[in-house]
Amino acid sequence: LPRLEFLPYMGLRPASVLIPIFCFEREWHLLLTRRTESVNDHKGQVSFPGGASEAGDASPEITALREAREEIGINPGDVTVLGRLPVQPTISKFLVTPVVGRIPWPYEFKLSSEEVERVFSIPLSWLAMPGHFEECPYMLPDGNLHPVIFFKMYDGEVLWGISARITVILLKTLKLVN
Repeated sequence: LPRLEFLPYMGLRPASVLIPIFCFEREWHLLLTRRTESVNDHKGQVSFPGGASEAGDASPEITALREAREEIGINPGDVTVLGRLPVQPTISKFLVTPVVGRIPWPYEFKLSSEEVERVFSIPLSWLAMPGHFEECPYMLPDGNLHPVIFFKMYDGEVLWGISARITVILLKTLKLVN
């Protein structure tokens, strides 16, 4: 039997993302990717490395680390897993477990040309600044309005949707925002 807290999420496909954080010049940064236009889901969007769980994945951490290796070449042995954030359902029918992990910096990434256009980072202090994110109504493909978090543009990129929601949860967990 499934655990009771997962009952509302029955039918969603399990997935995990790695939330890579690193310290550079005494400031913590969040590592993000921009997906290519050739992927099946979320074309051209800013995201964390991650994806659907596979049959051999023993845990959400294993999924997140495997996907980070496949997408941007992070060696799982280089990641210090710090913990998980609460699972998040997506409009694309996934149930995502965010796994926070510290990575060394600098790091030599090896991008999957099919999946990742670029890797970049945003300082946690910038993400936590008042007015840098807001919740706005967004029209879903089914015609319904849904509240979605958008961050202001940083380094030519807009962080929004599930990745933005996970980022805000991280900021709240770290007590950087209310």
